[in-house]
Amino acid sequence: MHKRISSIKQSLWLTLSGIFMLLIGSAFSVSNNDPDAIVGVWKTGDGNAMVRIYKNEEKYQGKIVWLKEPIDPETGKPKLDKNHSDEASRKRPILGLINIWGFTQTEKNVWEEGNIYDPKNGSTYSCTIKMTNPKTLEVRGYIGVSLIGRTDVWTKQVAK
Repeated sequence: MHKRISSIKQSLWLTLSGIFMLLIGSAFSVSNNDPDAIVGVWKTGDGNAMVRIYKNEEKYQGKIVWLKEPIDPETGKPKLDKNHSDEASRKRPILGLINIWGFTQTEKNVWEEGNIYDPKNGSTYSCTIKMTNPKTLEVRGYIGVSLIGRTDVWTKQVAK
């Protein structure tokens, strides 16, 4: 009888421990189904720029609001979008440039159907954004298929 009670206690303990672990795990996971969770200022992975993501009608887009080095060392003037394929666009400043656009939330913590423009090389890519936690975005730019691309991790910035 004593062994049976001990076995029941052990089973009960394991069950309660499992439930507790599930509760703890779900408390720390990202369970945000709010499409506006992406809104805010995000620092790029290399730390050289910050992008403010905001809602524009029913889609999300973002513009460059800070550059670590905003002045072009060659000209001594604000950096321009000199690598753009359109010659007229090469005169526009990078600071204030809309570089991500067209995003909609397609599932919990995922925004797709958008594009990202990289002023470093003048190229535009298809893009998916995934929120891994409330302070981290995985921004994946790609050509054609998402498997062939690059992911950059952006960090949410807090207003001071």
